[in-house]
Amino acid sequence: MADQGFTHLDPAGRARMVDVTPKDPSHRMAIARARVLMTAETALAVAQGAIEKGDVLAVARVAGIQAAKCCSDLVPLCHPLLVGAVTVNFEILDTSIVIESQVETVDRTGVEMEALTACSVAALTVYDMCKSKDRSMVISDIALWEKTGGRSGHYRREGSD
Repeated sequence: MADQGFTHLDPAGRARMVDVTPKDPSHRMAIARARVLMTAETALAVAQGAIEKGDVLAVARVAGIQAAKCCSDLVPLCHPLLVGAVTVNFEILDTSIVIESQVETVDRTGVEMEALTACSVAALTVYDMCKSKDRSMVISDIALWEKTGGRSGHYRREGSD
């Protein structure tokens, strides 16, 4: 299995944390997006601040930021990083909320997992805060949209803005 080039496998095929100590720190940035599909009534209630649990987007923003900082506690082989900046923003559409996170650091490894975790937890928080109004919500389209830095260089998802 290790011959296939999976960096998280040792030569015997066992899981391992990648050794990043030989790498030089560099500026790294990642942008991820997620979508929470919901009824039009729920999206309107979020937009109007009419969800009884409180300000959905404010709580989801803080949850996403906190999640990015705790990523290595959740994903077993993820390196703990000194996260330099996290932003979590929302776009309320007719029947969904699009979540976008951006994470930056100066470190030896990238922040893709942190950005994806921020979006995921922000989406879960939207669901949690709105579930009494709409249990049919669906969290979807969690994806990396862009990343910079590191040996693999710049990546931008095809079809992104």
